[in-house]
Amino acid sequence: MRNLAALVEKSRAEDAIDDLASEGVYDDSRKVREHDDETVELPVTRAPETTPVLDVVEQATAERRLPDLESRLRARGWSDDELARAPNSWAVVGSVVLVRFGDCPRREEVGEALLELHGEADTVLARGGISGEHREPEVTVVAGSGDTETVHTEHGTKYALDLREVMFAPGNQRERVRMGEVVEPDERVFDMFAGVGYFALPMARAGARVTAVERNPTAFQFLLENAVLNDVTGRIDAYRADCRDVDASAERVVMGYYEAHEYLDTALAALEPGGVLHAHETTPENRLWERPVERIREAAGERGREIEVLDRRRVKSHSEGVWHVVVDARVE
Repeated sequence: MRNLAALVEKSRAEDAIDDLASEGVYDDSRKVREHDDETVELPVTRAPETTPVLDVVEQATAERRLPDLESRLRARGWSDDELARAPNSWAVVGSVVLVRFGDCPRREEVGEALLELHGEADTVLARGGISGEHREPEVTVVAGSGDTETVHTEHGTKYALDLREVMFAPGNQRERVRMGEVVEPDERVFDMFAGVGYFALPMARAGARVTAVERNPTAFQFLLENAVLNDVTGRIDAYRADCRDVDASAERVVMGYYEAHEYLDTALAALEPGGVLHAHETTPENRLWERPVERIREAAGERGREIEVLDRRRVKSHSEGVWHVVVDARVE
């Protein structure tokens, strides 16, 4: 049997693997290999017909992969007790693997095993918290090259970022994709906490005109770079500022920040009658959905406005008993 591999750019590896798997040609029994500084070889059972690739090459030998992290750690002599403390989930962001280790022992061995599992990655980072007024991440290099600057691709949107300097929440992926689906062409959007362009980029790619505000200087520079990378410079007006200091008028306002309720006055001042508000918040399980909805309703009522709740969604678990949620509301 011939060992075929599809050649793709490293920046496209994650999306290409998903596409090849959907096409039914991805061979997950073999390792992903680095081809050169810019490309990787993704193992396939036959040449793909619908997934765009640079080339299909034949590998002289097959590098079989152990099926999961546990198997790799057992091969390194881990005990059952140690395995019980190993991470059971992680995220690959571009060429970086992000992991919450907790009380996991022998972290370097876990990092090395994860690099074997994810051939497109070259660095493993231990994730800590987010701190400071600029929402900066606390991370530590565990294995690999230590290069934390990467380009991550989600459904065609490219995010250049440095995971040592700016936050990126892998669990928000569905929400980022959704925001590119709800906007209309030429709709005016106010993104109050833009970061590197988490929501602004998919909305601009969908044709919206986005006023994007970010006060973290490093995140702001990546926001500008990402507008160029995604060819949407004509659809994003970027401001390095506090969102309360930007005069905006919009048909849609995005508040992608856990403490967004503190900025509802600014959001409502910018939102035109009949416009839609997307308000993010962290909420205890026992206060879903009362607290986030009432905060919006009270802020609107103080301005003589009424709301219609369009949707309420749990984005992801924030901590035990606490959820990251988002409420969509039309404000008349």
